Amino acid sequence: MKLTPSVRQIIAIALPIMIGSAAQNVLQLSDSIFLYHLSETDFAAIGFVGVFYLTINAIGYGFSKGGQIIIANKAGQQDIEGIRRNFQALGLFEAGLAVVMFLFMYFCSPWFFGLFLQNKEVLQASIDFMEYRSFGVFFSYIGVTLIALYTGIAKTKFILVETLLLLIVNGILNYALIFGKWGLPSMGIAGSALASTIAEAFGAVIFLLYLYFDKNVKELRIFSRPKLEFKLIKDQFKLAAPIVAQNFVGLGSWFVFFAIIEDMGERALAISNLVRIVYLILSIPTWGFSSATNTIVGNLMGQANYSSILPSMRKTAITCFVMTMSVALPIILWPETFLYPLLGSSDMTLITDSKSTLYVLLIIVAFSSVISIYVNGIAGVGATLTGLLIQTLSAISYLIAIYIVVDVWQSTLNYAWSTEIIYWIAQLVGVLWFFHKISFAKMRYADG
Repeated sequence: MKLTPSVRQIIAIALPIMIGSAAQNVLQLSDSIFLYHLSETDFAAIGFVGVFYLTINAIGYGFSKGGQIIIANKAGQQDIEGIRRNFQALGLFEAGLAVVMFLFMYFCSPWFFGLFLQNKEVLQASIDFMEYRSFGVFFSYIGVTLIALYTGIAKTKFILVETLLLLIVNGILNYALIFGKWGLPSMGIAGSALASTIAEAFGAVIFLLYLYFDKNVKELRIFSRPKLEFKLIKDQFKLAAPIVAQNFVGLGSWFVFFAIIEDMGERALAISNLVRIVYLILSIPTWGFSSATNTIVGNLMGQANYSSILPSMRKTAITCFVMTMSVALPIILWPETFLYPLLGSSDMTLITDSKSTLYVLLIIVAFSSVISIYVNGIAGVGATLTGLLIQTLSAISYLIAIYIVVDVWQSTLNYAWSTEIIYWIAQLVGVLWFFHKISFAKMRYADG
């Protein structure tokens, strides 16, 4: 299970993860595309409530990243028992966490959304969505636990298969439940939530069946009776808690961003949601290569092969940048051509009005495709608390800038989006500082 990262191996690990790690984002992308055809109110609402659900999912995903990094480290050490014990500890923790998150979403969402949303129609649509979507957290957390195992041991191919099946089911059910096709009720945004939850349940069952029959992991004895090992949970929690906080800070910033943009009007919110959809599409390579970085760096740390860590991150960052820009340039330069098949609509004004903001987005994704790799490299070596500090300071700078631009200067939407460039520049400064001072041999993050 030792890795010797070449560009080919990096791509082989990253490609399935690109889709698998992006499952929640792609589900929301599907929801947004269908709701775009329903009404601008529902389209605006999914932009807001979708970020909220992604934040909840990011908590479970962040904790799974701690498990993934430790599993990758154990794989580098060729410690079979350590892999199994850490996976089982992660699964037990995620199950308990899912219960807590469900209770919060199901019972507290109306109150919580009311703190941010002024538009009553958008507020009610958001509440309708969460009534069904909150159940999906159980299946989502099962999924991220399984992804952590297969990513950690660098056997990622089935992640792609499972995610594609999930998205197909979601697409079919979205069409049927949003618009009331094939004898099913027309549920609007609530139908979108129900479709995504059912699709997640289907994906979780398929993944569990694959795990049970997968000969490649038989030696791990995954289904042996688990023990509640608080030491392992503590190790994972210590490593993962800053990652969770990073995800919360990052997505929480998006949540506040959309709440501030709402002050600019429903049209600005709809344009921002369209730009965010494009951002999600263009970020898929970054998600995959970032997760691959966690595995590769964790594995190299387990091998004590410290001299290969920075070169592997450099290869990954270059590959990620090239792949991202290959997709970004045509979409952003010719949005009418590439977005129309996704969004359709005889009214092209929303796409037209978004063009100048998309040019700003091109600069943003150029930064993020490279810097995200090194940020995840910080997590891979176990310095997650430092990563949290860097991201928090970056997010504070970003939120101050967006507040000044929108609420104080009352500037345009393009300037509002431009503030994210400040966020990535701040991250870059933090990354350069960290890797200048780090000694990989002194990093330790798990003994179990």
